[in-house]
Amino acid sequence: MLIRVLYHDHCFDGAASAAFFSRFIAGAVHPGAEFRYTGMAHRASQNFDPALFDGDENAIVDFKYCNNPRLTWWFDHHQSAFLTPEDAEDFRRDTSGRKLYDASYKSCTSFIAAVACERWGFRAPDLEDLVRWSIVIDGAQYQDARAAVELGSPAMKLTLVIEASKGSDIVHRVIGWMQRRTLAEIVAEPEIQALYAPLYQRHLESIDIIRGRAEQADGVVYFDLAGYEMEGYNKFIPYYLFPKSIYTVSVSPSSFRTKISVGSNPWSPEEPRHNLASICERYGGGGHARVGAISFEPGQLEKARKVAAEIVEELKT
Repeated sequence: MLIRVLYHDHCFDGAASAAFFSRFIAGAVHPGAEFRYTGMAHRASQNFDPALFDGDENAIVDFKYCNNPRLTWWFDHHQSAFLTPEDAEDFRRDTSGRKLYDASYKSCTSFIAAVACERWGFRAPDLEDLVRWSIVIDGAQYQDARAAVELGSPAMKLTLVIEASKGSDIVHRVIGWMQRRTLAEIVAEPEIQALYAPLYQRHLESIDIIRGRAEQADGVVYFDLAGYEMEGYNKFIPYYLFPKSIYTVSVSPSSFRTKISVGSNPWSPEEPRHNLASICERYGGGGHARVGAISFEPGQLEKARKVAAEIVEELKT
């Protein structure tokens, strides 16, 4: 049996979700199944090519819902989980018990682990560290910004490789390794080490670039990364540099989209008052209450800058 898994690409929780889901399905539902993976990225014109659903069973984890009839499994925890009202209605009509959503979970991996245990009796004690780190990383549960930016743990080093490496091949290998190996063992792989060294140097450079480009006013940090090819920067850098900030808004163009990132400081001295997913939804984006993003078409830099300026002014109020 072939199981196709669509997951949020270049995201630690996306990779961990795909890994835990695969262990769960192979261990409790379809022993001996073959798994193939497809990384998904948010785009301005988000759609799901029907050809993506080429498995005997097809799953989406840590990514938006699709009402394709060949979709058999879905797990997500984002507030903005549905592209259209029709998708939301299709989900509500589902009676399979295999399409599940809960925005209260800080990571999709922990959601899958909880459901697999409660409904199927599946447990994977050797993956407890993976689940724990998915919560820390996706839920921004670090002790402080320094821990998030200085990359001292194997999980943070691996996150840098997952988020900043080109293409999806290395992420697919990481998903396979995550199912049976510790994060420290994965990071020690020569292939990971070879990627990590230059990416870490780029990470250090990105701190200096953001320091030079960012401006802070009324608790909001804003910066524009046009010309720097830095969409995959560590999103905690602004709070590392501006610890008293409450929000951050950035613009970062890439080959397939022009992205606005909107976030809130997990260590802010003042509690954030805005739901960032709701703000991003007004412009076609989404996310969580504390972090969100908007994707425009490639080349729509001025449009992105205009929207980012509007969001900055709203967050200042």
